Amino acid sequence: MKLLFIGGTGLISSACSDLAVERGHELFIVNRSTSALYPVPEGATVLQADVYADEARLASLLAGHRFDAVVDFLVYTVQDIERDIKLFREKTEQFIFISSASAYQKPPTHYLITEETPLENPFWGYSRDKIACEERLMKAYQEERFPITIIRPSLTYGTSQIPLVSASWSHPYTVVDRMKRGKKVIIPGDGTSLWVLTWNADFAKGLIGLLGNNKAIGEAFHITSDEVLTWNQIFLEVYQALSLEPNIMHISSEMIIRHDPDKLGTLLGDKVNSAIFDNSKIKRFVPEFSCEVNWAEGLRRCLTWFESHPEFRTVDEKMNNVWDSTIAAYEKAFPEK
Repeated sequence: MKLLFIGGTGLISSACSDLAVERGHELFIVNRSTSALYPVPEGATVLQADVYADEARLASLLAGHRFDAVVDFLVYTVQDIERDIKLFREKTEQFIFISSASAYQKPPTHYLITEETPLENPFWGYSRDKIACEERLMKAYQEERFPITIIRPSLTYGTSQIPLVSASWSHPYTVVDRMKRGKKVIIPGDGTSLWVLTWNADFAKGLIGLLGNNKAIGEAFHITSDEVLTWNQIFLEVYQALSLEPNIMHISSEMIIRHDPDKLGTLLGDKVNSAIFDNSKIKRFVPEFSCEVNWAEGLRRCLTWFESHPEFRTVDEKMNNVWDSTIAAYEKAFPEK
């Protein structure tokens, strides 16, 4: 197939790019610059453009092309969707929008999440924007048969990202550094919320398997692991992998948010809610889909990668200060603990 990825060199999209090329697809990647962290796979063609700032250049680069599938990994607003509908209305047999599983109802009213679970998130603007994008695309599909497929990843990670609920996404080694220095690490609530972590190469198998599948047009899918763990188990696995004694503190999400208001969406709007996904739909459409990398294995791959890439073992001192002040406030309020 002839494929176009907008993005293609990020944490999730790089795994999809690698698999697409490995399976022999003709892959074009729209990106504004090359990435040292996630390089373009050999055999892919780069169309250099800033999708947000230079629509005219992008349209010029796409002139004369038609694709079996287009995947946009960089859509966050309805404005982005309007651009893509205009660009690809006559240029693709399938348009894939990367939404988010955080769009599902929060707090959930049922423990098991299916693709029919309502989309509603009053806590996180990011999720509401994704919902608005989905609604606009469904309208385009219903009114003009724009050939959409919607994908909702949950917390997906790879070698360069350690996906902990209390962490710095830009500097993921920060929590590992705290653990190694014997500093307390925060787990929101009592740590018993159930969660799912998905290895990026496993996610890629589901996504690539949907490309070119006419039955997936007009459908939405989440693609996640079936391994369900508590946040306590997730954090304790890190300590075990590091051969360290746990030094954790359970603090309510509300208190964490009071000291770090930016965490409202990612906590109450996502990670402190139990999330168990029914993956029967993606398995029905892509029978070969399965997740082979569990958390214990994926975590150790991440730690090994960071050990061999010291330049990425950066520490977010701002977040360290926020966590330290949150812990100090908690210990002052509850000295007996």
